[in-house]
Amino acid sequence: MHFSDIDNGKPFDWGNTSKDYAKYRDVYPAEFYQSIIDLGLCKDGQKVLDIGTGTGVLPRNMYQYGAQWIGTDISNNQIEQAKLLAAEKGMDIEFYTCPAEEVNYKDNTFDVITVCQCIWYLDARVIAGKFAQVLKPGGKLLILYMGWLPYEDAIAGKSEEIILKHNPSWSSYGDTVHPVFIPDELRMNFEVILQKEYRVDVLFTRESWHGRMRACRGVGAAMNQQQLSAWNEEHKKMLIENAPEEFLVKHYVSMAELQVMK
Repeated sequence: MHFSDIDNGKPFDWGNTSKDYAKYRDVYPAEFYQSIIDLGLCKDGQKVLDIGTGTGVLPRNMYQYGAQWIGTDISNNQIEQAKLLAAEKGMDIEFYTCPAEEVNYKDNTFDVITVCQCIWYLDARVIAGKFAQVLKPGGKLLILYMGWLPYEDAIAGKSEEIILKHNPSWSSYGDTVHPVFIPDELRMNFEVILQKEYRVDVLFTRESWHGRMRACRGVGAAMNQQQLSAWNEEHKKMLIENAPEEFLVKHYVSMAELQVMK
């Protein structure tokens, strides 16, 4: 994948880091999932389509609440990991490889569509009408994001510096608490009924934070082997020198609930 306004057009491939993604990106705290349940979404037999599902983090963690989940992703490697992880837990979740712009369902199929950590990769001109069409009347589109706060958290800040040293094209640095991105095109088919942001502290070990960083777009999805080896050595050294074996990293969650207009 490559986009002119992301990482200065440098290509990236989530499939290159799928194993790390499966092991280290399942980091959302309990508050994250509870905030979705508090909206009355993704539970009790609702039919939910998770777009850009990756390794199925959202469907797998919310499976216990009783929704019927389908997860799609453009990366076949990600989908294969999602299937393996769901099968290990005996979860009946349908996963398949498909770009968001090509999902094809009958009208009024879903109660909820979730888009987590990926709305900016989607062609809003295509998905706006398509998503509205496959949602039931009054159906919801839930846009979700969680990011670390490098200006407030020393370890996160140092990690970003090392990524930029080895991949200066990476553009997702310097995050601050702000509303999640809602493409203007969606407002033609959807009404924004809720937006909120809240702070969370997420517990990591040195190993899990190192893995979380390696599974980010600017590292495992984009670096060549030489860059990755150099980053790996320097980042591990930084953690040994600056972080205890377990530590909290300051994050924030940003979410938007949209309702289809029919």
